[in-house]
Amino acid sequence: MMLTWFARDDTPVLLGPRVTLRAPRQADYRAWRALRRESRDFLKPFEPRWTEADLGQAVFLARLRRGREEARAGTDFTFFIFLREGQGEILVGGLTLSNIRRRAAQYVTLGYWMGRPYAGRGLMTEAVGTVIPFVFDTLGLHRIHAAFLPSNQASRRVLEKNGFREEGYAENYLQIDGKWSDHVLFGLTRERYEAAASEGER
Repeated sequence: MMLTWFARDDTPVLLGPRVTLRAPRQADYRAWRALRRESRDFLKPFEPRWTEADLGQAVFLARLRRGREEARAGTDFTFFIFLREGQGEILVGGLTLSNIRRRAAQYVTLGYWMGRPYAGRGLMTEAVGTVIPFVFDTLGLHRIHAAFLPSNQASRRVLEKNGFREEGYAENYLQIDGKWSDHVLFGLTRERYEAAASEGER
């Protein structure tokens, strides 16, 4: 993984073998709107309810401003995921590190979404694997939390392939598609991350 700091934003640019993770930019709006609109039925069962108004440019720009403020404060980091193809990049999804807690907790919550045309190609597995070293080595956190609907086997595979383990089950945990839904809770600790890294060096 390569790490480059982006001068206009406190969110880093992270490079995996095929994907680039970076903060959203104003120029990304059209691609983001098109991908979200095209993927709406695909994403609907897994996300909080949203409408066409949420795809407006003013909403997008407000999110950009808020994202930069949060990154500067060190509480949240929002990434767009791009597939590198030839000389260009294609927006394929997004990933968030949110609710960063310091002091005794030292954890962050991981969330992500993938556009329908790019699902099932291992891109999210790679994106999550690319952001993990940033969490532990750069932010210095101790634990990553993630949660998914029990029926979402694709999300389970993404996390398991990156060393996460199932830690619990939360009843009515998040409001998804307009209703409170149970979630499976997964976690990855620094100890497990470092152990896996040591095994990989042998």
